[in-house]
Amino acid sequence: MNNTFKVPAAFLSGLKAVGLDPAMVLRKSGLPLNLWSSGKSMVTTEQWFDLWNAVSTLSGDPMIGQKIARQTPPEHFHPARIAAQHARNFRDALHRIARYKLVCCCEQMRITETKGECRLEFDWILTQAHTPLALIDSAFVSLVEMGRQGTKSQLRPFRVELKRKPNHPEEHEIYYGCHVKFNARRDLIVFRAIDLDLPFATYNAELLEMLSPGVDQALAVQEQRDSTAAGQIRWVLRRHLGGRQPDISDVAKELGMSSRTLQRRIADEGTNFRQILNQERWELAKYYLPQPSLELNEVAYLLGYENPNSFIRAFREWEGTTPGEWKSARQRSPSSS
Repeated sequence: MNNTFKVPAAFLSGLKAVGLDPAMVLRKSGLPLNLWSSGKSMVTTEQWFDLWNAVSTLSGDPMIGQKIARQTPPEHFHPARIAAQHARNFRDALHRIARYKLVCCCEQMRITETKGECRLEFDWILTQAHTPLALIDSAFVSLVEMGRQGTKSQLRPFRVELKRKPNHPEEHEIYYGCHVKFNARRDLIVFRAIDLDLPFATYNAELLEMLSPGVDQALAVQEQRDSTAAGQIRWVLRRHLGGRQPDISDVAKELGMSSRTLQRRIADEGTNFRQILNQERWELAKYYLPQPSLELNEVAYLLGYENPNSFIRAFREWEGTTPGEWKSARQRSPSSS
């Protein structure tokens, strides 16, 4: 996966909202001084970290990450964030944000539901550098703000765990409204599983249709209509393909059954897990490739391939041509199926 992405416009708006000069942040970070004016604003993950470290140094405020996330004007949010804000419920919003981050930010937001909890963790991939504390705070607070604005309630996490030493713990706990554990093994924010089903008062189906990929609606219909084991597997795969290849145990756990039971059910339907996985990759590849915002290596990553070459080989078997050639043919003939 190409380790570059565009700095969100909301970041610049957030800097200005808290009184920081974006030009000063650039100088302090050591990045090119024409980054904002170039029109591209492309950075690597390490450079993104440099920007956040510069923000912390210039502000001298250990709560600056929280403040930027809380004060960023909503009108400057990325369309994916706007779509998430108008999702059906908190769960839907979280999954939309997770997909956006993986594609646009070289970032993985892991969502794990277990024992009445929903744990959220962030991994900034393709780097070994330490994640700036302000960036972690901004990521966590953005989720809380999205949930509070969507549900029109004072949504509170169940708990927050931070690897750092205690630093202004009372300010963290006042904002989150829950216990914040410091010196933790990892950084994570935990919500109650029942809170994921809280409806969003800001739900707007028409706006979602304009802002979100049309596949979302089709997937929702499929989930309701297809009660076969293969259909249920396809639904899980379409939701969770991205950055890794789910195996049958992952899918079985999602469906609340054992791997052996799931294998038996799909065998009775005359297929197997590998065939279903390949079919879904094929269908999603044909959806992702025409998207102008996605590069070939990003499509490969979203489909769970370890590298673009593996994806190219698989696609050639499916379509008899390379992804690039297939995409070019589609662009020359938009009406083709």
